[in-house]
Amino acid sequence: MSLSPGDPSSYSRPDHVKTTHIHLDWDIDFEKKILKGDCTLSLEKVDEAATSLLLDCKKLDISSAKLDSTGEDLTFKVDGDVGYGSRLEVQLPTGCPKSFKVVFQYSTTSECTALEWLTPEQTAGGTHPYVFSQCQAIHCRSMVPCQDTPSVKASYSATVTAPENITVLMSAIRKGSPETVGSKQKFSFDQPVPVQSYLIALAAGAIKSKRIGPRSHVWAEEQFLDKAAFDFSETESMLKTAEDLCGPYVWGEYDILVLPPSFPFGGMENPCLTFVTPTLLSGDKANADVIAHEIAHSWTGNLVTNSNFDHFWLNEGFTVFVERKIKGRLHGEAERHFSAILRWPELEEGVNKVFGAENPLTKLVVDLKGVDPDDAFSVVPYEKGSTFLWFLEQKVGAGDVLEKFLKSYYDKFKYQSITSDMFKEYFLEYFSNCDSVKDIDWNTWFYSPGMPPFKPDFDESLATECRGLAARWQEWDPSTDCPFDGSEIKGFSGGQIQEMLNTLMKGKPLSVSALEKMDSVYKLNESTNVEIIFRWIRVGIAARWKAILPAAVDLVSQQGRMKFVRPVYRDIYAWEEERQVALDTFQANKSKMMAVARDMVAKDLHINP
Repeated sequence: MSLSPGDPSSYSRPDHVKTTHIHLDWDIDFEKKILKGDCTLSLEKVDEAATSLLLDCKKLDISSAKLDSTGEDLTFKVDGDVGYGSRLEVQLPTGCPKSFKVVFQYSTTSECTALEWLTPEQTAGGTHPYVFSQCQAIHCRSMVPCQDTPSVKASYSATVTAPENITVLMSAIRKGSPETVGSKQKFSFDQPVPVQSYLIALAAGAIKSKRIGPRSHVWAEEQFLDKAAFDFSETESMLKTAEDLCGPYVWGEYDILVLPPSFPFGGMENPCLTFVTPTLLSGDKANADVIAHEIAHSWTGNLVTNSNFDHFWLNEGFTVFVERKIKGRLHGEAERHFSAILRWPELEEGVNKVFGAENPLTKLVVDLKGVDPDDAFSVVPYEKGSTFLWFLEQKVGAGDVLEKFLKSYYDKFKYQSITSDMFKEYFLEYFSNCDSVKDIDWNTWFYSPGMPPFKPDFDESLATECRGLAARWQEWDPSTDCPFDGSEIKGFSGGQIQEMLNTLMKGKPLSVSALEKMDSVYKLNESTNVEIIFRWIRVGIAARWKAILPAAVDLVSQQGRMKFVRPVYRDIYAWEEERQVALDTFQANKSKMMAVARDMVAKDLHINP
């Protein structure tokens, strides 16, 4: 069932009444773990005959809805709960003007899925509580009564009151210094660029900042600040490269917030303030490509947006493609190719093992009627989507031909939300004189499940040596003298070590004795790069090496990034002898996990969260 004609995941009807601005006036209550206050929606009738306002909400405690101009109480009801949201219908008064405002007095509840509340003990500093939000895909409705669909973009402003010694940040421009209100502080924000609801973001805690560029600060708990400033020191170079590729950066500031470890994603492209996981802090900038990814979202996703999550690849496939373009310009085309090589096995695993090659959720354009978008979240729109753009690049010719098209595409559709067919139509119009695009099988790309019908002819120069080393380990008989002494990986980048482990994961599991020797000569368990540790753990589990289990339990217990947590839980669960370790570890740690990660891991373990 589709909740509305324009978005299967939203009850809102922007074709009747559309939001133009949102103002939030919140007080953060750490004791009750709620936000309370007002939400004022500036609205405009699209259909003059509209008699009600349809919004999305989820487990909100709404005490009143008033017409701002008169203070008149408006009748409202909440119904139609589908698990991932409910319909909020507000009756409009007779004679309601075309442009009007509705003020909701409300609070969030303990069932809010957008907010993660941490006690002081759960933070690095250990002295102050912390709260942060994650609204994508459709969790803003549990934090704000709104038209929670990416087809609606509105500017927003906010005032947020918090206890002293707490710094509040949002996905907006900070306005002046905080104002003292009794024993609390009031922070003000403004986001003049229209954004979709899932980009409204909040974080509050004992957060400090350090400037890392002319338009960038890094924010973090003090313990992470210097590490973050080092690992993300190339941010301005990435921004300038992205502007060369995509056009002007319209958001003003580009700050980065390093969140506590329970954040379930690598990064979140909240405008003006990218949220990132502390698992990126490797001490060698090896994982800073996530910053390139989130910077790319400033155009692909934030400026030009999928109209609903059936078309999520328009956000993520484009972003991966641009991220790698940035990397190629900064570090060479071979690095662009190698970045794609590293992620190809993740696409194969996602399609062939996690979902199954015939699963409709492996299509580029999916059908989410009756499906929670969180359940559809996977690597597919990222990697299959970027592969399609790589294919189109080869079709239109070498050089910067596709880059020039993409820059024009961002300009044409900026501040808009679009469908895959709108992209297709503009592409064919732009390349109407290009014969090579006339035989593109759009239906297969958009609507066929499984792996892409095309794999790029990657430059494998950076992969050859590390794959060769993996083959030597696979061929070695541990009953003979060991030919390895640790020097083999001295010149490897973090990515090359990852590719060596990727190669081992795809082959027959190594023997336990071989892994014990590899552990002694390479000491991979001591790496500061979680991407390496993650793969090393999976190689060990595949070999049923019991000595790796403490590292596996530690990885899923110490951070909540789904990229790492879900595969490791699935791997342990598949090891029948140790399945209870996965179940017990999840039960011990689920209270520290954000709702989306907790629910998805529970499904991986075939239990209720």
